[in-house]
Order: sequence, then structure tokens, then C-alpha cells
Amino acid sequence: MTNFTDLIDLASERLGGAVIFANDEFFAEKENLLRPKAAVFLEHEYTDRGKWMDGWETRRRRTPGHDYCIVRLGLPGIIRGVLVDTAFFRGNYPDQCSIEATFARSDTTPEELLGPSTPWIEILPQSKLAGDSKNLFEISSPYRYTHLRLNIFPDGGVARLRVHGYAVPDLPRGEIKVDVASVENGAVVLSCSDMFFGSRHNLIMPGRAANMGDGWETRRRRGPGHDWALIELAGLSTLQRIEIDTNHFKGNYADTCMIEGVNLGPGQDISSPDISFREILPRTKLMAHTRHFFDEELTDRGPFSHLRLNVYPDGGVSRLRVHGTLTAEGRLAARLRRFNTLPGPRAETELLTCCGSSAWARKMVALRPFQSLDQILGASDAACAALLRDDWLEAFRAHPRIGEQKAEKAQAAVEQRWSREEQSGTGSAGHETLAVLREANARYDEKFGHIFIICASGKSAEEMLIALSQRFDHSPDEELPVAAEEQRKITRLRLTKLLTR
Repeated sequence: MTNFTDLIDLASERLGGAVIFANDEFFAEKENLLRPKAAVFLEHEYTDRGKWMDGWETRRRRTPGHDYCIVRLGLPGIIRGVLVDTAFFRGNYPDQCSIEATFARSDTTPEELLGPSTPWIEILPQSKLAGDSKNLFEISSPYRYTHLRLNIFPDGGVARLRVHGYAVPDLPRGEIKVDVASVENGAVVLSCSDMFFGSRHNLIMPGRAANMGDGWETRRRRGPGHDWALIELAGLSTLQRIEIDTNHFKGNYADTCMIEGVNLGPGQDISSPDISFREILPRTKLMAHTRHFFDEELTDRGPFSHLRLNVYPDGGVSRLRVHGTLTAEGRLAARLRRFNTLPGPRAETELLTCCGSSAWARKMVALRPFQSLDQILGASDAACAALLRDDWLEAFRAHPRIGEQKAEKAQAAVEQRWSREEQSGTGSAGHETLAVLREANARYDEKFGHIFIICASGKSAEEMLIALSQRFDHSPDEELPVAAEEQRKITRLRLTKLLTR
């Protein structure tokens, strides 16, 4: 039996998951697919269209084709398995199903998703379904997705869909304080001593708990020891404040708690007996149905990669909030993970903001995954070394001329911002200098057949004009490798910005 159902449901309504389109929902609405509660059957309940069913059900298909719906995941992530539940659909369940996935903005419309520009990747081939059953399918795709298309063949009803995996969110840029223990920021509750009454994943879910069942609660301990939950943070973080919420736990809250943390080094295993945790919050009395805030009480602020919440002797905690800031190392690791798991076409699009050569972007995508900034910069240098003349010319066309704003090739917003930053030295140049630059650019274009490329960061307009004049004496064959070297340096700078800012 697979164990992926132990992971969070990325399509959960409380994370923002939604069924945004269905080609047919004649008998039962598409929204039922993601309802949090298990499906029910009301034997004598009918609507004006037929038998009431707690799921998504299409009419009997009398034409070629199949039915389908589109699900927007609550959090983008890596999918490890899906549950296609046909509960109570016995003579009206689909014979087979398949699932496709894509990566898109959260506000992408169904029309855009169904258009020719959206690449869909099959993550579950057409597979047999059983009626009135929990149909479990493992997914092996390594990529991060935002939307799924559930295809059913040819028609019929599905009660519930669960999409289990790991969240890989878009973290805020810069040193911004966030809840580094939130599932919305990529944290995971790896394990716990017990979760008889409430799942460990509830600890890091959004919002306050809706009821006692929406928290983490252990059974009553009858022997020695205490209960605990182990959390992997969104990334290596320094801590500012911790909140422990016992909302709705009144006669069964944890009596006291203690929090400790560890910073795992490369290759270290959290389950190793050699791991040494450091105390963050000393053992502290808790109260029923209360939000507890700890700031000055923290004895160690890290940095930490993992926390362990210990509760004594047992009981319930509804939410754990850990407000902190990802370190530079933590931000880099999180962004590398995000980049490594992007579907190929999306990864190429992001890479093209760093270097406009399609051949370079394809080579870089093929070399993933990258484990460090040095590794990706080294790979970039190697990919640049293999580029041909036409590849370099394509890359050059993605830049505006020095002193200008618009490139020959359309630029993404981030690429435009980087170009402005890189050419900031021209901002203080006088009209006469800019006029000379424009005239020199035109003569350069005419002679070499491409724009003047220079790694402009930190250079004044006058310095760039001197470099342009010196390089004008080159022959076209001599100038191309010089311009290519400048492009290589620009690419390294932009890759660094992409992954560290």
C-alpha cells in the first residue's frame, strides 16, 4: 500500500484549492470534488435532474470524446499521489481516468488554460477505476505544478479528489519576516509521536482552527514520556517570535510545552542519533483555548532548519506559528528547489531573462537539478562555451542598447528592471554624452551586425563610451568573442539575482 496519503492535500479547499472548470456537471456539481468531508449517500434524495449524488457527475455521453474538469491547486507543489474516490458511484462511475498537469499563474482563466499556449503534461496515464472505491495512484513526476486536468472516460461520477504531495511555494523576495513554519511557505511536519485524534499537518495550516478536530491531538498517555512533533522549516531561518495556539482545546490541551531546534548540515539525517537539538523555548505552562506568544522567552534564535515541539505529557495544540527570517543560505536553498522543480518550458522562460539564447536555456534546463549557486554558475559558463554565433546573436537581441530602454526582442518585466539597474550609470550622463552614445551605437550596429554588449554594472556612461570606442577597431570575427564574454558575465550576474534576491 502506498503511503503518499500521509502527505498534505495540495488541492485542499482550506489552502485555496478550487475546481474552476468542468465541461459537464449535469447531475452533480464540480465543487463537490474537493469538499473536505467524506462523501455521503442519501438514498431517497433526488433533484429535478435525477438522483442527488455527493460528487461531480456528468450526463451519459452519446458522442465521441470524454469529460474533464480543471483543478487549481491551493499551493503549487510536487505531487506524489492522487486519490480518485468513487464512493457511492456504483453503476455510474467512469471506466477510466487520466490526469494532466501544468504550471501557470493562479489567476489564469480556464479559457487560457485550455488554449494552445498552455503546455499540459500527463502525470497519470489512462488508468482503470473501480466503483465505490478509493482509487490510489502514485505519481512520479519531479516537477512543481499549479493546475490539474482530471479526465474521465467516457463519463460518470467521482465523489472526491485528493492530491497529495509537497508544497513548493513562491517565497517573498528579500529579508522579509514570514511564518517559517507555515505550509504556505513550504514547511512540513515530518513526523510526530502520535496523532490519534488530529493530524500533525493541522499544526501549520492557515488561519485559526475551526474546531477541535482541526488541530493536532494525541491520545491519552498512560505511560512515561511525552508527545512531540518534528517540523522542517521553510528554510534555514533566524527566529523572532513563536505562537502556540490551543484554540478549542479546553479539557484536553497540552499542559506544558518545550521547543528545541537544530541546523542540519549537508548530508545530515534528522533521524540520526548524533543530532543534537538546542533549546529554543524552555518548558512552559500552557492554558486552555488560548493564543500564547513568546518573544523575550526565546533562549536561542538560530539559525535553525528544523524544530521539535514537545508537549507534556500529551494533549492538543491547534496551531504553531514561527515568525522569522530566512537566512541568505535558506533563501538560496528554497529558490533552488523551486527552480529545480519547474516544468521545463517554465524553467526555460525564467532562464531567458538571464540570457536570451534559447540553446543556452535548453542546456541549463537539461543539467538540473542544481545544488548550489557555484554549481549553476559553472553550468552556465559551460553552456556558454558551447554556443554558436547565431546563439550569441539571439542573446544580444534581448538587450536594449546602452542608454536606451527598449530591446529588439521583447523583455519580461524583471528583465527590464535588471537592464535599468545595469545601465544605471547612464542615468547621470548629460545630453551630450547620451547623444554621442547613440551615434556610436548606430555605427557599431552597422559594422558588427549586432548591438554593443558590455557588462555595464558599476560603469559610468563615459567608461562605457571609452570601451565602445576601443572595441570599434576590432574585426567582426575579433569582436564576437569579446561581446560573448560580456554576455557571459551579465548572465552570471542575473542568475545570482534570480536565486539570491
